[in-house]
Amino acid sequence: MAGHATVLEDGSLLSRLDRRLLGLERFLALISGIAVFGLMVLAVISVSGRNALNAPLPGYVDWIEQAMPLIAFLGISYVQRDGGHIRMDIVISRLKGRALWLFELLSVLLILVLMLALVWGSWSHFDRSFDFTAPMWSRDSSIDIGIPIWPAKLLAPIAFSVLCARLVLQFWGYGRALVLGAEHPVAVPLIQDAAAQAAAEAEQFEGRN
Repeated sequence: MAGHATVLEDGSLLSRLDRRLLGLERFLALISGIAVFGLMVLAVISVSGRNALNAPLPGYVDWIEQAMPLIAFLGISYVQRDGGHIRMDIVISRLKGRALWLFELLSVLLILVLMLALVWGSWSHFDRSFDFTAPMWSRDSSIDIGIPIWPAKLLAPIAFSVLCARLVLQFWGYGRALVLGAEHPVAVPLIQDAAAQAAAEAEQFEGRN
């Protein structure tokens, strides 16, 4: 399962690249959050129109389909940076030193290979939908109100490409830790133990007060 993690920083090139990519990841995650809020607003408008005027929002399902890539894909790199995806923390927590970094390095490499394949496949899927010579540059559209689908299809290779960049940085970070035998490498998520998690949560609540 996913646990609490921390990402260390310093003045190295790797850490500087990590912080720059983090800015992009936060921006994409913000867009994803705005999309969720937008769907809530559309739901209120559609339900209100149905109940009050017997006229729900036209193309409500089409807009949901368009927003799904925003919600599903744009935040995955940000979550990967903080180690928030599903992980085998019970197994990983038993590894120390170079054994841990080797396990993490191989895991990141396998994910990177998969994501590169998904970038290629999702781009091909977008390319089949996009056409400069077609109306609204689209070879296909939504069923109800005819919204072009290619913008939603383009979001997948964009989000996956950002995730690939994050995975390359983490591969670099784990590889560096493996070679140097570093205890606390930068630019990679370090899973916290129970005591560190409790301290971080206490600090977070104190900040809210």
